[in-house]
Amino acid sequence: MTGKKVDIITVSKAARVSPSTVSRSFNHPNLVKASTRKKIDNAVRRLGYIRNRAAQTIHGIRSGTVGLIVPTVDHAIFAELIQSFSEAIEELGFTILLASHGYDLQREYALTRKMLEHRVDGMALIGIAHEDETFGLLKNQNVPTVLLWNHSQTSPFPSVGSDNFQAGWLVGHHIGQLNHSRVAGLFPPMAGNDRAIQRRKGVEAALAEFGVHIPDVWDIETPYSVGDAKNAVIQLMSGDDNPTAIVCGNDVLAWGALYALSKEGLNVPADVSVTGIGDFKGSRDFEPALTTVRIPARQIGAKATKTIAAKIIESDVDAPGELVVPELILRQTCAAPMTKQDI
Repeated sequence: MTGKKVDIITVSKAARVSPSTVSRSFNHPNLVKASTRKKIDNAVRRLGYIRNRAAQTIHGIRSGTVGLIVPTVDHAIFAELIQSFSEAIEELGFTILLASHGYDLQREYALTRKMLEHRVDGMALIGIAHEDETFGLLKNQNVPTVLLWNHSQTSPFPSVGSDNFQAGWLVGHHIGQLNHSRVAGLFPPMAGNDRAIQRRKGVEAALAEFGVHIPDVWDIETPYSVGDAKNAVIQLMSGDDNPTAIVCGNDVLAWGALYALSKEGLNVPADVSVTGIGDFKGSRDFEPALTTVRIPARQIGAKATKTIAAKIIESDVDAPGELVVPELILRQTCAAPMTKQDI
């Protein structure tokens, strides 16, 4: 159809429903039968109809968008979360406006302002710790907000995520149970990353139960990069005094560690045990398969959309957060350290 602007009346006639049903399908899809939504969607596609979001916003109608700000989109860490959040929020009649702040919480504040200027209906942020100005802005504007990846009952907004302290504790406790006393830590920079901080605290607490601590010389920080992690572990293992276990802050760093140990001719787990956190796609396919803690990103993303949608659609609803329990996944990269009798 060309030469004439398609409006909601045209769509309603093509779908053989009322204009109010078309509007309801856009704004409250949960109130419209699936078969009716399909007819409307077919008409929209056939006619090339585009909704006038700006006009809707002026008249106080929702924009149909939810802002999602993540620390990075460069690698696997948040890929599954973004995908599941996007898919689930679309099912509820919304789309996402995505941005990343590069672990810079001041930049996150600026991005939050920009998204609010675009009149997003709600906001989703990663983690519990954010700038006071960011929280103040969201509260002052009364914007429905959900915090992802970490869970805390005392967070200022509903949080849907895992217990990152527990995730760190699980791998630290596993290494302690295997009687490793010479343990190195490979973690990302802590600035602007409350997930990494909690995981590291969990690892340290669990190892302390076995009288083990990570010495400063083996306490390594490196960016979330397979290449950087690989180089850091090659340097770590270049001396005569080496650890028998490397606990990594997430699977990306663990992948780098595995590549480094293979390059150095060291056997995993006979010579060195390695753990990750996250259970990203590909971790089970390594040789040997990575022992890690599963933090179900897709589950977190899907649950979070229900929380934020409930806050948007029914502004006075009490939408609590939810804890998604981390799980230790035992595979082939961990074993007890070799003794002199084993050599």
